[in-house]
Amino acid sequence: MSFEIIILSSLVIFVGALVQSLIGFGMAVVSTPLLYLIEPALVPAPVIIMGFSTALLTLFREGRGLEFSPLQYALLGRIPGGILGAILLLVAPQPLLGLAIAAIVALAVTLSIFRFSLPINRRTLFGAGIISGIFGNIAAIGGPPMAILLAGKDPKLFRAALSAFFIFSSLIALIILGFAGLITKWHFTISLIFLPAVFLGYLLANRLVGHIDKQRVRSVTLLLCGLSALLLTGKSLLALFG
Repeated sequence: MSFEIIILSSLVIFVGALVQSLIGFGMAVVSTPLLYLIEPALVPAPVIIMGFSTALLTLFREGRGLEFSPLQYALLGRIPGGILGAILLLVAPQPLLGLAIAAIVALAVTLSIFRFSLPINRRTLFGAGIISGIFGNIAAIGGPPMAILLAGKDPKLFRAALSAFFIFSSLIALIILGFAGLITKWHFTISLIFLPAVFLGYLLANRLVGHIDKQRVRSVTLLLCGLSALLLTGKSLLALFG
């Protein structure tokens, strides 16, 4: 991987870590489509590892008052969802995976714009976990289903609960990808190279939290994700039919 690609990818990951540390999710939604455009091998495993690191840092900051017990049902849903996502990774050609990632990002943006009010119970948590598992193992984007379900909670509790979920669900995803033979030593090595970008994004978020309009950050993030999804769609369609 060239030095230019590493620098560009680090910038993308920095922005993703900054957004997730500020509003509770965003690492994968921001990073995945752009990184897939830059270097498809960076999706999903390195993005999952970066998201795990960001979630760990955010939980360290927001962990007081964490309500984790209901999330066990969502984590159970991540297992069958993650297995299905890994199977799709194994059988789908790269252009189709690019279209799938773009569709997942577009769906995440749409669901974030049009808010849904769903009851939080065992069935909805398990269902959100399944969708999160599929999205997570295809595109490392496991956050939006859970973010939408937990959106009515107190912001600090919301960030803490999502961070705890990301930590354990990332481990589940990596284990499943490992058994499927979709992770190599290279993925962990490149992830170590990108870790400084994660820490820088987290540290900047610590300085900004409480001083910026999170709604504006959210709006800009959704716009960026929508544009990234369109670019990835175009590139994938050219590869598929060009």
